[in-house]
Amino acid sequence: MGRLNTLDDWLNYQENLHFQDINLGLERVKKVYQRLFPKGVSFKVISVAGTNGKGSTVAFIGSIYQQSNFKVAQFSSPHILKYNERFVINSVQATDEQICHAFEKIESFRGETSLTYFEFSTLAALIIFELEKVDIAVLEVGLGGRLDSVNMVDNDVSVITNIDIDHVDYLGNTRELIGLEKAGIMRKNTPCICADTNPPASISQYAHQIKAQLEFVREKYASDIGLIGKHQQQNAATAMLAVQKLNKILPVNTIQIKAGIKYAQLDARFQIKTINNKTVILDVAHNAAAVKVLSAELAKQQCSTIAIFSALKDKNISLMINEISMIINQWLLVPLDVNRAINMKALSNEFNLNHNIHVCNDMQNAINRALNDKQYQRVVIFGSFHVVADALKILIPFMKNNEEEIL
Repeated sequence: MGRLNTLDDWLNYQENLHFQDINLGLERVKKVYQRLFPKGVSFKVISVAGTNGKGSTVAFIGSIYQQSNFKVAQFSSPHILKYNERFVINSVQATDEQICHAFEKIESFRGETSLTYFEFSTLAALIIFELEKVDIAVLEVGLGGRLDSVNMVDNDVSVITNIDIDHVDYLGNTRELIGLEKAGIMRKNTPCICADTNPPASISQYAHQIKAQLEFVREKYASDIGLIGKHQQQNAATAMLAVQKLNKILPVNTIQIKAGIKYAQLDARFQIKTINNKTVILDVAHNAAAVKVLSAELAKQQCSTIAIFSALKDKNISLMINEISMIINQWLLVPLDVNRAINMKALSNEFNLNHNIHVCNDMQNAINRALNDKQYQRVVIFGSFHVVADALKILIPFMKNNEEEIL
C-alpha cells in the first residue's frame, strides 16, 4: 500500500480493496467494530431502514435535534456531490482531515479483514461521531437492514420507512422477504417505528418473535413541512415518533419538533430551481415506488415537461418509465459513468414507439437541449443519485448566477 495522503487517495484505495462492491454480512465488519469500540459507542443511536424516504426521515430527525441543545450526527448515503456529505454534525459536514484520520484508524485496526467501501464509511462515521462527542447519531441503512453494516451497532430506536420492491438480487423479490430483511434492524425490548401504511406481515411477526416494541405511524404530520411532497407528511410523522421515544433521555419539546420539521432541508428531493425561465426539478427517485411519488407531485401542475433520465441496470426500468410516462413529453437519455449503469442501447429498448426519446452524448448535451428548447416549461432530472450528481455539477453555476427559488 502506497502513502495515502488525500481523501481521494483513500477512496480509490477502498474501491479496489474488496473483491466486490456490495458484500452483505456483518461478520467481517463486526470484527473491526469490536476492536475499535470494545464497549460499543457512547452515543444514542436511531437506525433508519426502508425502501424510500430514509434520507428525508434522517433529515427531519436531525433537524429536530438541532433545535435543541443536543449535538446530533447524521450518517447517510450515497452522497451527491461530495463524499463528506455522508457525515454531518449539527449541519456541518466532516472535513477531509477528520475522515482521513478515521480511515487511518480503521486501517490500523482491521488487520487482515477485508472491508467494502460502504463498510469503511460506516466505521468512519462512528469514529468521527465518537471523537466529536455527539449525543445522538441518526444512521441511514445502506441496503436492506439485517446484513447491512449499520446493523452492527445496537440502536436505541429503529425506524422502517416503507417496504417496496428494490434490490431484488440481494433482498428477495417479494415485500414479505424484503420486509424481513428491513426488520433485522429491530432490537429486543427496543422501540421500532414503521411508516408503511400496508406493512408486510413479516415485520410484525419478526417484532413479536424478538419482543421488539413495534409501533405503526397512524396519522400523517399536518403542520408546516420543510420538504416538498405529500409523502413527506408520513416521513415527518415518523421522525416525530422516533424522537419522542427517546424523550426521557434526550428531551425535546413540541415547539422544537415543529421547528425542526418546518426547517428541514435535503438536496435532490423534489428540489426546485428556476433556470433560463424554466422550472428545473431534481429528484433522486431511483425505483418504481419513488418514481410513482415523483409523478404524483408533478401531476399537480400541468405543463409541458422534458425529462433527463438514466438508471442503473439492476432496476426495473420499464416500471419506472410506466409510472411517469403520462407526464413526460420528451425523454433525454444520458449515459452514466458507473459500473452498474445501463448502456444507452439497452435503455432505449425499454421505451416503446409512443415515447419521444433522444439519446444524448453526455449530461452537458442533455442540459443544453433541455434548457434551450422553448416548447418545454419544465425540466425533470431523475432516475439515480448519479444522474442528479452529474446534472448538479453543470447546473450549480447557473443556480448561482440565475437563481430564484420557487416556494
